[in-house]
Amino acid sequence: MVQPYRHEPFTDFEVEEDAKELEAALHQVEQELGQDYPLIIGGERIYTDDKITSINPNNKSEVVGTVSKANKELAEKAMKTADETFEWWRKSTPEMRADILFRAAAIVRRRKHEFNAWAIKESGKAWKEADGDVAEGIDFLEYYGRQMLEIAKGGEVNSRHNENNRFSYIPLGVGLVISPWNLLFAIMCGTAVSPMVTGNTVLLKPASNSPVIAYKFMEVMEEAGMPAGVINYIPGSGSEVGDYLVEHPNTRFVSFTGSRDVGVNIYEKAAKIQEGQKWLKRVIAEMGGKDTIVVDDEADLELASQAIVQSAFDFSGQKCSSGSRAVVHQDVYDEVLERVVEITKGLDIGDTSKKNYYMGAVIDQNAYDKIMSYMDVGKEEGRLMIGGDGDDTNGYYINPTVFADLAPDSRMQQEEIFGPVVGFTKAKNFDEAIDIANNTDYGLTGAVISNNRNHLEIAREDFHVGNLYFNRGCTAAIVGYHPFGGFDMSGTDSKAGGPDYLYNFIQGKTVSEML
Repeated sequence: MVQPYRHEPFTDFEVEEDAKELEAALHQVEQELGQDYPLIIGGERIYTDDKITSINPNNKSEVVGTVSKANKELAEKAMKTADETFEWWRKSTPEMRADILFRAAAIVRRRKHEFNAWAIKESGKAWKEADGDVAEGIDFLEYYGRQMLEIAKGGEVNSRHNENNRFSYIPLGVGLVISPWNLLFAIMCGTAVSPMVTGNTVLLKPASNSPVIAYKFMEVMEEAGMPAGVINYIPGSGSEVGDYLVEHPNTRFVSFTGSRDVGVNIYEKAAKIQEGQKWLKRVIAEMGGKDTIVVDDEADLELASQAIVQSAFDFSGQKCSSGSRAVVHQDVYDEVLERVVEITKGLDIGDTSKKNYYMGAVIDQNAYDKIMSYMDVGKEEGRLMIGGDGDDTNGYYINPTVFADLAPDSRMQQEEIFGPVVGFTKAKNFDEAIDIANNTDYGLTGAVISNNRNHLEIAREDFHVGNLYFNRGCTAAIVGYHPFGGFDMSGTDSKAGGPDYLYNFIQGKTVSEML
């Protein structure tokens, strides 16, 4: 019997040996920068003249690698390959598919610092953020493999005296997976292997900011024994390759993680029935958040302050779960605000491939410009307490920023900034704090810091988010422990890393035999 999985432990870089191992891995990866990577379709390496260039956000003169770019013709080739492969892959045993994931997890575990280094180089992550990213990818491989073995047992149904009934699950078909750059290994890995282990074939289109680590993932899957054509690696333009495959009549499902605007567009395009299409496409979408930490007047204020800083500024606030709003009871508002500013002053920022800084750069020039544009908005709508500035001379660095005295309906408290910015809003009482927390279009994560049990129970019922945390920050969900996904415009609440996630990629089949 396969034992339940306990999540991959995080590395403590305060331990000198671990820090030196990561430094060695960074040096190794630096020797491999600038290489050219092909598409992988049916196991075939295909180079194209049109390239995607991956840049180190911490040092924009450093090219992580160039990756061949798919077009519609190559997307169609990938679709045909995946379609043909599905005809036999769907009949492969769940044990075989799970074993590939278990071996892949072991390979990544052995090369964990190397993958940490690629994540640091390609996304500008701090060391602990990169380590958490890779650990989560290992968790997905292990967890989904075990989940598939359980699902393979089928469901219990009744049989009458004159019949034999069985209920089982079968895969859907070919799916398009569009993964993001922020959890460039974890989400890319989890969204690719979840349909694969359930017997589907996959067209993997990673984010254009992080295609190199996705190629490294493909190499791991091949080494682990994944047959050619099961996952096909096709980086490319969203407007060309992405839209083409979303609308393709042979696409059975789309798994997307990214912005609200793109997710809504995909949902709309996938809903339209194309000529020759004989199913309703499934869409699994995770589209972001505007996440709130509520601080009660009966709270541990040091815990609250630390939770706000960690949730807002880990990975420069570039997580859909980042705590970008702090709603604080008026009686403790000034004290919490003052302490958050004090903690923020102690955070360091710099090139994380050179030193273990708390924060690195934001992902690219577009993100830098967007986040910086909100600084003027924040100064108009509230009071700048710290930060508000940046420097994109060598990398895309933005200092951690705190705005105070924002109205609940202000742009700063409604729009997803996706950067190292947190806004404070004052609440008269706990009920008002929950009302403010619920006043956005999103419903992904939230946290309540309070020692009042009645208030926690009110929040349990009334704080409308998919992932709610008490007396801790609102980020860092762990696979198998905190199934992840949100309500409303945060997406389809598909609950990645949870016990029912794989059901998104299978359908139930009943067979009844008269005796």
